[in-house]
Amino acid sequence: MCVGFFGIQIGFGLQNANTSRIFQTLGAEVDSLAILWIAAPLTGLLVQPIIGHFSDKTWTPLGRRRPYFLVGAILTTLALLVMPHSPYLWVAASMLWIMDASINVTMEPFRAFVGDNLPEEQRATGYAMQSFFIGAGAVFASCLPWMLSNWFDVASTAPEGVVPLSVRISFYVGAAALLAAVLWTVVTTREYSPAQIEAFEQARGDAVPTTPERSAAAYSWGGLPWVVIGLGAALAVAYLGLAKELYVLAGLIVTAGLLQWAVALFRGRKVSNGLTEIVDDLFAMPKTMRGLAVVQFFSWFALFSMWIYMTPAVTAVHFASPDATSAGYAQGADWVGVLMGIYNGVAALAAFLIPVLARRTGLRGAHAVNLLLGAAGFLGVFLIRDPALLWLPMIGVGFAWASIVSLPYAILSNAVPGRKMGVYMGIFNIFIVVPQLVAATLLGVLLKTFFADQAVFALVLGGASFALAAVASLMVPKEAA
Repeated sequence: MCVGFFGIQIGFGLQNANTSRIFQTLGAEVDSLAILWIAAPLTGLLVQPIIGHFSDKTWTPLGRRRPYFLVGAILTTLALLVMPHSPYLWVAASMLWIMDASINVTMEPFRAFVGDNLPEEQRATGYAMQSFFIGAGAVFASCLPWMLSNWFDVASTAPEGVVPLSVRISFYVGAAALLAAVLWTVVTTREYSPAQIEAFEQARGDAVPTTPERSAAAYSWGGLPWVVIGLGAALAVAYLGLAKELYVLAGLIVTAGLLQWAVALFRGRKVSNGLTEIVDDLFAMPKTMRGLAVVQFFSWFALFSMWIYMTPAVTAVHFASPDATSAGYAQGADWVGVLMGIYNGVAALAAFLIPVLARRTGLRGAHAVNLLLGAAGFLGVFLIRDPALLWLPMIGVGFAWASIVSLPYAILSNAVPGRKMGVYMGIFNIFIVVPQLVAATLLGVLLKTFFADQAVFALVLGGASFALAAVASLMVPKEAA
């Protein structure tokens, strides 16, 4: 079941380790990197709940989730082949959007796939195994450019505006590996039908009633403050001359209100569709899921700060080479790929330790411990100046990453009904995407305003965010509803 995630993470790992490098190669400034990355979380925000909702209702000769695995893998493969050949910055940003949408089409059903096929007592182990394959795939992806340039003498530098050959070949190899791994899962697994899952729940005596509908009036009045606050924020940005990136947050707030008004309109006309069902499920979330939302917000804000700013931070501070065309920058960027590989390698090994820790401390306690290790790792990158020693803090980051991609999903899958596993896994992604949007819009502004565009301070902010996530983990309610 989890081999496909090995391939997905190769695509995700190549994206995370090399996108900022490609953007800077095509002329992007450090303070604009975050806003260029905004395509990725925006895509996930839209795609995952929709895919989750429809995959819950899908049943074909290929199964329930596997059709989405296959389509997403093919689209991601094509995007990986095109991305390193982007001639202009706007093309690269557009390809990031397409690539992330394709990855999300495949990734969300994989989360629900494990929850569908495993009983409650095996889910922590199942998601930990998924974490192992995530780590293994990311190690391979992150280290590919470094291996090509250091083992096979493939050029890691190129003329201004041209992506190095080592990066281009990495994307070709990654595309082939992703498609092969996902095809393996599609061909070698089976799925329980929706009727069988419903029967399992009834046999356990925990079938959940139909999600209650929220009234049209509740949606109308509930949407009003969101629209007012969002429009007020946009006017404040314009009037005070604040950073234009803040318009994104204002637009997100307004959109949340407009969606509620749209549902109110449908509800008033007694129309039910995918939008009304997804939004009803959102407002009917179990308490456990609401608590996990806070944990996810701070966890993913921290991760996004690393993915955006690790390359400019290490190249500028540890290699003293902020110029994207210099040999020192290429050396530093390749080393960042190795560091990404190290933390993912640690995550692959930590996946076997996390279930043991969880049995001793509980899922919530184990997650808190791992998040604190991540906070220590981010602080270590800031404090250590010898690049050869940066592998040490990556150990803590690896434990945090392994935990983030496993334990919250194990907790969540035990708190939601099996027949809605897909849509709730998709809605859960909102609490991954929103902090990434916040990071993408605010981090560049914060660095420019308070830290003289020194990217390394983004990692300090990320470490503080990990610590807050650890505290929130201990406060997640244990009741399922």
